[in-house]
Amino acid sequence: MINEAPDEEMKVELSLEDGQTVMCEVITILEVEGREYIALMPENNNDGDEQDVWFYAYSENPDDPNEEPELSYISDDEEYEKVCDAFDEFLDDCEFDEE
Repeated sequence: MINEAPDEEMKVELSLEDGQTVMCEVITILEVEGREYIALMPENNNDGDEQDVWFYAYSENPDDPNEEPELSYISDDEEYEKVCDAFDEFLDDCEFDEE
């Protein structure tokens, strides 16, 4: 489920395989080789300075904008690496824009 309140960041509530529910902040949606991917950061990320970022394939139903987007695991290592590289480029662009 994706929640968006005015002047707030978008959030996604994920149901994990072990039954836990985790609220995540949407960092960005990336396009890699014609497919969309979403980068999420869990809210309760208590690993000190290092932040976990989770990547999922992302798709919306173009015929029904009110339908919840679908997230799916990226099972292919090569595909996952391409998404990681695109995210690194996104971060580099963000740092460049801040300067």
